[in-house]
Amino acid sequence: MEETSNTKHSSFWGIMVIAGTVIGGGMFALPVNLAGAWFFWGAFILIIAWFSMLHSGLLLLEANLNYPVGSSFNTITKDLIGSKWNVVSGITVAFVLYILTYAYISANGAIISETISMNSGGHVNSRLVGICTVAFVATVLWVSSLAASRITSLFLGIKIIAFVVVFGSLFFQVDYSILKDVSGAESGNNGYFPYIFMAIPVCLASFGFHGNIPSLIICYGKRKDKLIKSIVLGSLLALVVYLFWLYCTMGNVHRDNFKDIIASGGNVDSLVKSFLGTNQSGLIEFFLLVFSNLAVASSFFGVTLGLFDYLADLFKLDGSPSGRFKTILLTFLPPSILYLLFPNGFIYGIGGAGLCATIWAVIIPAILALKSREKFPKKIFTVWGGKAIPFLVIAFGVLVIFCWFGSAFNILPEFG
Repeated sequence: MEETSNTKHSSFWGIMVIAGTVIGGGMFALPVNLAGAWFFWGAFILIIAWFSMLHSGLLLLEANLNYPVGSSFNTITKDLIGSKWNVVSGITVAFVLYILTYAYISANGAIISETISMNSGGHVNSRLVGICTVAFVATVLWVSSLAASRITSLFLGIKIIAFVVVFGSLFFQVDYSILKDVSGAESGNNGYFPYIFMAIPVCLASFGFHGNIPSLIICYGKRKDKLIKSIVLGSLLALVVYLFWLYCTMGNVHRDNFKDIIASGGNVDSLVKSFLGTNQSGLIEFFLLVFSNLAVASSFFGVTLGLFDYLADLFKLDGSPSGRFKTILLTFLPPSILYLLFPNGFIYGIGGAGLCATIWAVIIPAILALKSREKFPKKIFTVWGGKAIPFLVIAFGVLVIFCWFGSAFNILPEFG
């Protein structure tokens, strides 16, 4: 049922997989979490997070290319840094991918049920919608990982069209006084900078494409040119979209209005409702709903594809129908149960993923790259900058950990 590696795939496919995974439900958490820092400081920290996550991804690719196609985190970490680090890595990888899967089930249930309710006029059970979404994605993944990737690419294409229509309109409606938060400055509430620290973990989690790197290698083999281009251009596309997204959201919705969104739990449907309340035309509202639904759906496909491949490698499950079915159960059953118990966990899931993602998607890739340089003198690919880049990435990871705990223990100021 599973296709073999095909190095003839174009780089466009890989770019779409990376961008489609990154540009999704996580972007709805960004304006909410960056509301305190607001646009200019928010854009600054977002660029820093992108730079760090891009290079941690390239460092992971550097280490991965020294191993056979299909090798995942479990195989590489155990060989390069030993069983203890492998256990730590395995726990954090599984936690992040599972918690993101849970977050996107929650987001899908919320936004799809809200969309159906708005168009039908009746109430729809969000839990039922979320579980139906799980069943659909699981079926696609059971048939083929490549099919899931192609659906992600299709969603991204439609999502970009909807994004251009909606935010092309909102772009021309941006009120620069809102973007600068002039009213807040005049009232003496100009402390933007302190709020960037609480948002750093979410910014990091919003560039989480690392789980898809082994899948890209399965697709391209060891064609480093296509792999590098996919990661660099895919993440750069995500950054551009995020900055444009912040500009449009923070230029149309007042900073104080985000306090109400935060108070309501900050789920995707709350932010969408705030946009629908800005007197948009029926066409713009339609495309906004299309974009919101596909944004969450494409990230859901991307994250679950990474989790599926990771679990298949971890438990050595083959690509036969029965082997893929076992992997499907391992992939979807735990987050589905958690979702049924706690259906409104999108923001908490994204935030929690930021902490563990720091370990396996930032710190460990830097260590793996340094160790692989010692073990494999004849390397296929080496990230530029010598040892400086790995250590810069590790330093950013340590900062994120401090910020997460500072926010968790209410040491850092919170907006809302």
